[in-house]
Amino acid sequence: MEAMAVKVEAPTVPDHGHQQRSNEAAAGWASIRAITSRYRAPSATIGIGQMASSFLPCLGLFVVMYASLALSWWITLALAVPTAAFIVRIFIIQHDCGHGSFFRSRRANDAVGMLCSLFTLTPYGMWRRQHAGHHAHWNDLDRRMSGSDIYSTCLTFDEYRALPRWRRMVHRAMLHPVVSLLLLPPVVFLVIYRVPFDAPLSWNRERWAVYGTNLALLVVYGGLCIGLGFRDVLLVQLPTSIIASIFGVWLFSLQHRFDGALWARHEAWTPVAASLNGSSYLRLPRILQWFTGNIGFHHVHHLDPRIPNYRLEECHRAHPAFSDATTLTISGGALTSSRYCLWDEEKQKLVKIIRS
Repeated sequence: MEAMAVKVEAPTVPDHGHQQRSNEAAAGWASIRAITSRYRAPSATIGIGQMASSFLPCLGLFVVMYASLALSWWITLALAVPTAAFIVRIFIIQHDCGHGSFFRSRRANDAVGMLCSLFTLTPYGMWRRQHAGHHAHWNDLDRRMSGSDIYSTCLTFDEYRALPRWRRMVHRAMLHPVVSLLLLPPVVFLVIYRVPFDAPLSWNRERWAVYGTNLALLVVYGGLCIGLGFRDVLLVQLPTSIIASIFGVWLFSLQHRFDGALWARHEAWTPVAASLNGSSYLRLPRILQWFTGNIGFHHVHHLDPRIPNYRLEECHRAHPAFSDATTLTISGGALTSSRYCLWDEEKQKLVKIIRS
């Protein structure tokens, strides 16, 4: 759904209180960045190790999945779950490359990011630029991302009530967990990412990145179809991609939409508040934390996207303020957080979407 534009009138008199708050926020931000900057330095050794522990097992599992088709597709389907988990981990590597935090070299980051896209089906160049917009404007009501991305924007309660009835019904349907977290993710990764959606005409490089990724995917998976057969490739790759997309989108959504998440008008928006109060700390069991590349420390990631995934936990423990972020667990809030998707400006909180 397309978010409604909101116009903010400039104050007619100087707001000295606002200036003081801005100065205090800037000082707090500088203090926080002084801490996070200590954890920015990438390690080539760790990066290469993460690649080896992600790509090699994933490729090995794909080989076993193709071999298992001779026994039972149910075995193949069961193996799709751990394979999808490795694809999620590969996506985290692509994510770090997009932020320029995985390696020191931009060329190395871009090369690895494009390699990851063959597993994640996500065009690296286009996603990198769109994701940069997410970081620049997340939780800012006056600078919301395009409404075509339902996972990176929200309507206010009043905006939702002002929509025609049919648009409220569509909006409510699109944000229902069954649709947004189960049905739409495979469509996003398999179909929507095949076209330069939501991209201005001026984004020539990003548009060509989409076409280049499509061509590379055609060569790789077309070759597999020729060598192994279209049916076998479909039975292995499709369920794996579907499971990975569902888990990845769920992970992204719950770290941004939850009871207690903060949104603010631009004049009140600060990077620290948007990070610590607008992103969650998802505390996962160690094995899931490993597969998700520590992205559960999302509040730290939003504070400083240049911190590599393998240093997020260490940074989280380095400053008392980081513990102020809302903590979610699988049994405590994570499974229901997606229902909070309207910002109530009167109550200053995210609320569940209403039927009306």
